[in-house]
Amino acid sequence: MYEYHTLANGLKIIFRRTASSVVYSGVYIGVGSRHDCLGGIAGGEGMAHFIEHSLFKGTEHRRAWHILNRIDGIGGELNAFTTKEETCVYATSLTRHLPRCLELFADILFHSTFPEAEIEREKEVVVEEINSYKDSPSESIYDQYEELAYEGHPLAHNILGSKHNVRRFTAERLKAHMREFYTPSRMVVSVVGDVDFGRVVKWCECYFGDYGVGNGHEPANEQPRFHQFEKVVHRHLHQAHLLIGCEAPSVYSAERTAFSLLNNILGGPAMNSRLNVAVRERYGFCYNIESQYVPFSDTGLFYIYAGVDAGAQEQALRIIRGEVERIASQQLTERQLRQAQQQMIGQMAINNDNGLNEMQSIGKAYLTFDHVDSLQEMSADVLGVDAEGLLRVAQHHFSEGRFSTLVYGS
Repeated sequence: MYEYHTLANGLKIIFRRTASSVVYSGVYIGVGSRHDCLGGIAGGEGMAHFIEHSLFKGTEHRRAWHILNRIDGIGGELNAFTTKEETCVYATSLTRHLPRCLELFADILFHSTFPEAEIEREKEVVVEEINSYKDSPSESIYDQYEELAYEGHPLAHNILGSKHNVRRFTAERLKAHMREFYTPSRMVVSVVGDVDFGRVVKWCECYFGDYGVGNGHEPANEQPRFHQFEKVVHRHLHQAHLLIGCEAPSVYSAERTAFSLLNNILGGPAMNSRLNVAVRERYGFCYNIESQYVPFSDTGLFYIYAGVDAGAQEQALRIIRGEVERIASQQLTERQLRQAQQQMIGQMAINNDNGLNEMQSIGKAYLTFDHVDSLQEMSADVLGVDAEGLLRVAQHHFSEGRFSTLVYGS
């Protein structure tokens, strides 16, 4: 199903052929916000995210306008994002323009010049992004939660960084960070579309093959430790914003599939999730309630978020905690388990039916595991979770005293 190739310089390629006139392509780089301050450099928080913005501002071969017009001018879309552990640059285009996309990726990743005038303007763009984020309590509460949960560790840092740090970044610092981390051996090129794989490899060899392996040193990440806390932040808001969470399995944990299933049952995207039924449908306390499982390379986080009527804050918290206790104390019946498994398998299939989603998911998976499971293999993993094992995982992670709570409200 998936085809793989690794260039001599360590750059990996993953591809799946689909019958479509549109091709989805991207480059995943194994560097994110947790690497911003490695090497003892103070004030680096926000570096990976600012580089992601600044990649489009000029190279040795193109100015900012030419970079943007290179894909947008042919009706395609060019974008990028940064997480705690990865950066991704990606594009959507007609199939015949795939070489153009790959060449542009290589140009911005290995030849960015960070022109001073462009960088100064982009600093203000990122500052406004920070302001916008702070004005949204449903988003900023996640950042503050991680700051409290991982205090003193790079995972605690906001991906966007601070306005003070962003305004101090220089082209020299950005280039030095890229030389350290943006190397072919830390990159995966991911492509989904109707192209011959041999041609994809040939194009990648042409555009990426001449760049060196890099230093080959993996970042020595400090093991994170989850801190317990209970905190209320008094803010003048129409709603109370609640975030309850705990430490969860890492991306490499044998418990990852079972925990993903637990997350889906409790607060996944379906309207029949236990939290949605208990808090929204039964009482009408909120518009949005959901849970998220975010696995990192060496730890993981589980969140439950709800924006509720201020007067229902305490009652909503009691209901949420009650649902968590119930899933950790009552084993699912065989029928409940099968229904939960089929629902999750259906969601995975629908997600993979979107070419952009698939390109991103297989790129990240190949970067993380050096292999990508097919939908059939992932479905088999989900079906392999039994009710007893699911209960053991829930009891271990959802036991009393493991949860920490952050509330924006009165």
